Amino acid sequence: MNFYPFNDIEAISPRPMLFIAGENAHSREFTEEAYRLAGNRKELVIVPGAGHVDLYDRTDLIPFDKLTEFYTRNLT
Repeated sequence: MNFYPFNDIEAISPRPMLFIAGENAHSREFTEEAYRLAGNRKELVIVPGAGHVDLYDRTDLIPFDKLTEFYTRNLT
């Protein structure tokens, strides 16, 4: 089955979207493309020095402050 997640981004993008990628992540280009395709109320956070896997388990690199700010602003 072929799945391309950007085909239906318009179905999500009217809602607030937060994109987070590591500066050195191999997947960063996909995050930046999704951000470009998304509608309004979006934010892109690039974490300095982080790779893709770092943002799963290196809690010192996860931008919890940005997550808290984004969700507080958009879910209240």
